[in-house]
Amino acid sequence: MENDREGRRRQSGVAENWPLAARRLLSRREVSADGRAVFAEGDERWEGFYRDRWSHDRVVRSTHGVNCTGSCSWMVYVKDGLITWEHQATDYPSIGADCPEYEPRGCPRGASFSWYTYSPSRVRYPYVRGVLLKLWREARRRLGDPVAAWAEITGDPAKARAYKRARGKGGLVRADWDEVNEMVAAAHVHTVKAYGPDRVAGFSPIPAMSMASYVAGSRFMSLIGGTLLSFYDWYADLPPASPQVFGDQTDVPEAADWWNAGYLVMWGSNIPVTRTPDAHFLTETRYNGTKVVAISPDYADNVKFADEWLAPHPGTDGALAMAMGHVILREFLVDREVPYFWDYLSTYTDAPFLVTLRESGHGLVPDGFLTAADLGGEEEHARFKTVLLDGATDETVVPGGSLGFRWGEAGRGRWNLDLDGVEPELSLLETAEEMVEVALPRFDEGATEGGSVMVRGVPVRRIGGRRVTTVFDLMLAQYGVSRPGLPGSWPASYDDADQPYTPAWQETITSVPAAQAARIAREFARNAERTGGRSMIAMGAGTNHWFHSDTVYRAFLALTTMTGCQGVNGGGWAHYVGQEKVRPLTGFQHLAFAFDWQRPTRHMAGTSYWYLNTDQWRYEAFGPEELASPLGEGRFRGKGFADCLAQAVRLGWTPGHPGFDRNPLDLADEAAAAGRPVAEHVVDELKAGRLRFAVEDPDDPANFPRVLTVWRANLLGSSGKGNEYFLRHLLGTDAAVRSAETPPEQRPEEVVWHERAPEGKLDLLVTMDFRMTSTGLLSDVVLPAATWYEKDDLSSTDMHPFVHAFTPAIAPPWQSRTDYDTFLGIADTASASWRPSTWAPAPTCSRCRCSTTPRTNSPSRAAWCATGGPASANRCRGGRCRNWSWSSGTTRPSRRRSAPSARSWTPSARPRRASPSTPTWRSRSCGTAAAPCARGWAPGAPRWPPPPTCARRSSPCPAPPTAAWRRRGSGSWSCGPAARGWWSWPPSARRSGSPSPTPAPSPAR
Repeated sequence: MENDREGRRRQSGVAENWPLAARRLLSRREVSADGRAVFAEGDERWEGFYRDRWSHDRVVRSTHGVNCTGSCSWMVYVKDGLITWEHQATDYPSIGADCPEYEPRGCPRGASFSWYTYSPSRVRYPYVRGVLLKLWREARRRLGDPVAAWAEITGDPAKARAYKRARGKGGLVRADWDEVNEMVAAAHVHTVKAYGPDRVAGFSPIPAMSMASYVAGSRFMSLIGGTLLSFYDWYADLPPASPQVFGDQTDVPEAADWWNAGYLVMWGSNIPVTRTPDAHFLTETRYNGTKVVAISPDYADNVKFADEWLAPHPGTDGALAMAMGHVILREFLVDREVPYFWDYLSTYTDAPFLVTLRESGHGLVPDGFLTAADLGGEEEHARFKTVLLDGATDETVVPGGSLGFRWGEAGRGRWNLDLDGVEPELSLLETAEEMVEVALPRFDEGATEGGSVMVRGVPVRRIGGRRVTTVFDLMLAQYGVSRPGLPGSWPASYDDADQPYTPAWQETITSVPAAQAARIAREFARNAERTGGRSMIAMGAGTNHWFHSDTVYRAFLALTTMTGCQGVNGGGWAHYVGQEKVRPLTGFQHLAFAFDWQRPTRHMAGTSYWYLNTDQWRYEAFGPEELASPLGEGRFRGKGFADCLAQAVRLGWTPGHPGFDRNPLDLADEAAAAGRPVAEHVVDELKAGRLRFAVEDPDDPANFPRVLTVWRANLLGSSGKGNEYFLRHLLGTDAAVRSAETPPEQRPEEVVWHERAPEGKLDLLVTMDFRMTSTGLLSDVVLPAATWYEKDDLSSTDMHPFVHAFTPAIAPPWQSRTDYDTFLGIADTASASWRPSTWAPAPTCSRCRCSTTPRTNSPSRAAWCATGGPASANRCRGGRCRNWSWSSGTTRPSRRRSAPSARSWTPSARPRRASPSTPTWRSRSCGTAAAPCARGWAPGAPRWPPPPTCARRSSPCPAPPTAAWRRRGSGSWSCGPAARGWWSWPPSARRSGSPSPTPAPSPAR
């Protein structure tokens, strides 16, 4: 073949290379012998083009709000109002001479983000599903009221099905912002009024990646009483083992701490790819002599940076970790008691605490911790104060630091691990009164996923009339580490593959050679012993996206804990995938969740929310009993997974929204009418059976989620678990559901089963994004959002100590808006859409825009949040209103609603006239003639209607007005002749007998 190819090349001769050869004839410049290079001097055309490519007018500092934990600072270059390119910032503060610096930070993905600004996939305008927009315009024109129009569309099954079936099938058409805001606002108002605010939901991930953008939507949802859905569990980045073990969520070191490690294991983490800006710490730590081990089922990018590679089968990491723990416990805590490990476990872990044993059908099984209450203690929170044995005195001790000391006055000063001279007894082997067998679960075999039972021995003493042993003794039994005199079934050696948790046993599951697994465990522990705990496991989502990932993670954390690495620089676990830290957390929480207005917010786990509302619970092929421990008491027998979730919500173990099968506003009104506290009324209604939890009947239309807003996220994209169920039951469009529904004998007992599952529960799906994602393609409304280079915001992470600011390099192009402006527009329009006929709105200050919402439920009170009546002076001080007057002669609405704001208050929204002399507000801007102040209000004359004060003239315009009034965006008004876009006061609004003044001339623009 090679000879044949060479022959063809000779036959073709020069003809094959004629374009290159011809360059010598066609160019006056010097051409290389092969014709592939041209040499020239003094040609400025190409040089000018090149230099112009990098020219710019200004440089703006910004960052990216993506979920990569990087939070890198970038310099954005702008030319003629266009973003041309970006470059890494290189002025990070130094972190010291004994560690590499954080800069430069960035990756190729960040260096090309500006392409998104002008990408063909950029969402440039508001879009609405064409079928829905046609229905909306017709109903809006015919009915006149946007809320009534939305109620008609969603209340008509044929119309609702028509636009819901069109989801995901194209047909998005352009609409203007005013029309879209009115539709979205009407949907919110109707849902709150008809079903309840908790039927409105919002989803947005990773608050820290762009805090202000997250706050914009979360505050809106919190203020209207909507439901905020979590993201961390939904993306399966949540490591629940962290709070289970430590009580803190992913409290891990920064990336620079990798440099301090003496032994580093990358477990489920592809650092060069997913942690690119910090990967240099991994490569540089090898100059310290650090050994790097990669544990990955495939030859991923990070493997080539490792000194050794372990390749377990996917999802079997827990077995490998347990076998490594078996080796460490055997060689470093039993056969040889390493003082550092022994002291660490005694001081900083629950290993020495006493655990009670109880009788069961399988013999003795571990029960709960022995507490001060079990020993007759009557002090505060005695049931939550755990007990250990003092090795020096052989007496029981209640050390500080347990949960019972966290809350209450008696625990002050003892919420710490100060042992005050106590020497915790780690094992009862030497002082045991008896050696007993205990039944322990094993999950590698058995008739169900719950596994089977193994029997092993522990040393026991009787304290307070109970058999007790220590956590450490139970841990040794679980790992299969035998000691002399203990009964039960134990591994004969590391090579025993029949007993769980030996190196040979794990090899049958993971394929990692037993000798290699034992050696890596030995090296990990030996390094920790020599360095004082500087052995580290960098964990990622690779081991997190598996069933029972919490137990897998706990097997990892046990390795860092039993070797004294946790809490040591260069040691412990370093989970870098998932939750960035919101550095200004306190202020962020108050703003994002409206704690300045009310608390707590409606915030719940997204996984359970979607599990119910997409009806995935109707397709389960087995029940929770299949997963129950073989030592369980059969509490799950006959139940479904939905039953367990309903019980958790009822008992307050997990949040559940919507809360009840009735509008919470109705419940509050009923309680007020009965003159009882809301909580007491709800409890009585539940006891009487007149009220039920919404989770107990998720397919009842009263409990459907009705409006969902997604911003900064692709909810229905790659993270949409059970996407086909979303499409069928939540959205009501074509879906690829092929699973059979749960047979009758396996259906839930407590959660109501409807014979026909509903389709299209959601009335409106709104997406705000700068690119057309799969969620946008399925949405009813798609709103164009500003990118990171087009808005102000903040970004932080747990991987470095810096807080980076977003600074707009350009204004949002086309018709895109920031998340803040988008939610503000919806909120303003929603305020104007809700106008109870008996509501007497006090004005909103045109300068400080302070709130006009009443703070009292008393229908007879004549003023809001103040003393005095309509004739008293009313001022805005520091943004907080004082003495907002309530017009006399009106009645309070039964529900507390927000009054229309100044920006949306029009003649059609003015308060109902009670009498000709009703005191009302005359001025809608700050200041009075008698007491002019920069931020003050004064009551107007008893005149109807209240004429606005011209924003450009020092005195009120002629009143009562017969001229038209022009509404200004600032909330104030200007007077002038009637023209397009000017509001007219109808003659019927004037006081009887009032003269008709001459229209005022239009002020100069």
